[in-house]
Amino acid sequence: MTAKEAFTHLLAFARRWTKRIDDAPEALHAWAGRERAAWKERGWRGVVTPPRVTGTILTLLLAGSAGFWWVTRPPALPDYGAVRAGWHPSEAWLYDRHGVLIDSSRIDFQARRLAWTRLKDISPVARDILVAAEDRRFREHGGVDWMALSGAARDRIEGKRGRGASTLSMQVAAYLAPDLAAPGSRGMREKLRQMRAAWSLESRWTKDQILEAYLNLAGFRGEAQGIGAAALGLFGKTPATLTRDDALLLAALLPNPQANPSEVARRACALSRDKDCTRFAGAAASMLGPARSLALDPGLAPHLSAALLTKPGARITSTLDARIQRAAITALRRQLQGLGGSRARDGAVVVVDNASGDVLAYVGGIGGESTAPAVDGASSYRQAGSTLKPFLYAMGIEKGYLTAASILDDSPVQLDTASGLYVPQNYDKAFKGPVSARIALAGSLNVPAVRTLLLTGVDAFRDRLWDTGYRGLVEDGQYYGYSLALGSAEVTLMEQVAAYRSLALEGRWSPLRLTLDAKTDALRRTTSPQATWIVADMLADPNARAGTFGVDSALRLPFWAAVKTGTSKAMRDNWCVGFTDRFTVGVWVGNLEGDPMRAVSGTSGAAPVWRDVMLALNEADPGKAPPRPQGIEERQIRFAAGMEQPRREYFLKGTGMDRIAYAPAESRRPRITNPVAGSVYALDPDIPVDNQRLAISVSGQALGHRLILDKRDLGTADSKPLILAPPGKHRLALVDLDGKVIDQVLFTIR
Repeated sequence: MTAKEAFTHLLAFARRWTKRIDDAPEALHAWAGRERAAWKERGWRGVVTPPRVTGTILTLLLAGSAGFWWVTRPPALPDYGAVRAGWHPSEAWLYDRHGVLIDSSRIDFQARRLAWTRLKDISPVARDILVAAEDRRFREHGGVDWMALSGAARDRIEGKRGRGASTLSMQVAAYLAPDLAAPGSRGMREKLRQMRAAWSLESRWTKDQILEAYLNLAGFRGEAQGIGAAALGLFGKTPATLTRDDALLLAALLPNPQANPSEVARRACALSRDKDCTRFAGAAASMLGPARSLALDPGLAPHLSAALLTKPGARITSTLDARIQRAAITALRRQLQGLGGSRARDGAVVVVDNASGDVLAYVGGIGGESTAPAVDGASSYRQAGSTLKPFLYAMGIEKGYLTAASILDDSPVQLDTASGLYVPQNYDKAFKGPVSARIALAGSLNVPAVRTLLLTGVDAFRDRLWDTGYRGLVEDGQYYGYSLALGSAEVTLMEQVAAYRSLALEGRWSPLRLTLDAKTDALRRTTSPQATWIVADMLADPNARAGTFGVDSALRLPFWAAVKTGTSKAMRDNWCVGFTDRFTVGVWVGNLEGDPMRAVSGTSGAAPVWRDVMLALNEADPGKAPPRPQGIEERQIRFAAGMEQPRREYFLKGTGMDRIAYAPAESRRPRITNPVAGSVYALDPDIPVDNQRLAISVSGQALGHRLILDKRDLGTADSKPLILAPPGKHRLALVDLDGKVIDQVLFTIR
């Protein structure tokens, strides 16, 4: 209400009461006359005022009192309980499964507030010093310190520099009703409103409640509100551990939270009454210097906290284990520092408890030399590389298409696709010829994997991956093509770990848990226990991977563990995922911005991190090989022509064999291997035409077969003719002695 409006209300009020006096009964006038006559007889002439004047004076006094009451009326203040209930911290907190603080996240950016700090959780020395500095007679007055007010009035009359006379009660009232302390509200009316608000507060709150509210609502520095945020942000401490000097520095900030270090040091010295105050200059500079490392906020899982902490004041208990989280961070940081930012800048680690599906460690990145530190590497989609091969071989074994001892041809192959030729290559650009499925999987050979995919079918394999939790495969199998065997699809590290956990659980899959209150889904079978056990045995075989990774790589541990590495196209991603009987660990190393790594291989990128984490997890209880399920038979096998060393091998019941031989060329159906169907060749005008002949190749037993190019006989199939075809489309056919077409291809010359 404005002053003009208040005066108008007062005038109307006075007029109403004057009219009531004028209209009073005659008895009132008679009584007034008798009283006047009596006073005259006593010699006090003129003392008794006419009733009309008396009524007017009384009316004005009453109206003035009512107006004063109305103009200085303070706003309604909430109860202590309502203030506590309405307190919302600006932060949210993430705890590990044992109640240890993992991380916190700022949600509300209007002010930095922590949880409400109880009075008993503040050091007594800090409480006493702050009260002495702001309101030393706090325990004695009833909301207004009259001695302080008279002193302030005297200073103003004498022209001295004014001093504050607001009590803690008045300041708390102003915090609860901000219009009491609005800019420009330092006049008499505003001060009276604050006083009345303080009296109202004191009548309903205890002294301890008022002091506790003040220490939580006061602004200390910048956006830090409350002693909890001030203690943590300025000293890296809890309020319970504040010392005398800490409290003096905080008290020195209260009159001017934006004061510079020298002013704060001067005020702290005055408050302390110490003779030697040299320590305050350095302490104030340190307190107000660059942001300090907050030991009470370890920041162990910033990416996970960003995903889970979305509501101010939330306290979420995760499935993480702080000890395992620190071990994973240490291992990843050590490896990335060793690689250097010029080779690989980013990495991620996820550790899962196999039995429960609880995520025990979630490291989305460590910052360092990363150019995208805010990106969560554990949940980002990246090309899978060879990490999908175990599920392909498990599917082939389950369907009976091959065994761990089956021979696969690791030789050059060209596959005709809708988008052109697909020519898979091994990592080292070399080929090993006929190898067993065990060697092919453990050694991560690419061509045998593509040949296995030809057996299982692309669509069926894509569906199996979807069932195993790879939900980034949103297209059908034909979209990915044969490259799906080599991991052309994009996956996340969380999906990888969940899928490999299913191999440790005999082919049963369920989603992972990140919080203890999350629902635990029932395990769902995706692969037979026999196939997953055989594949796990292949992945845990150090001898099988020795040809590719050596006998003493980072993948070899002093206990049983199954593991697979993978590298995506152009060296953009490096994976290492594996499991023991109790834990599954996945590691990704690469560059989040997508640029290729330099000089990083399958065992020099992610594998050392995987090894360090696995050694830490299994230090007290080493991993053990899983028990063999029923339906598996064991055989001692030998390979013809010494292709591989004799060994003990495992088969699905009914598929075992003792001797393994590679099918000779004469036992295989003849076919044209070059040119490949759909090939397009371009003639170079700068090269002599006779030097641009095309070699024809045929595999298998082709004795007596002939080659026909566009109805022109080229001779016998074993003659390996060199042809010079004119530009255009051509048909090359392989026919037997009876003239029957055994194989044919179409190709184009430009």
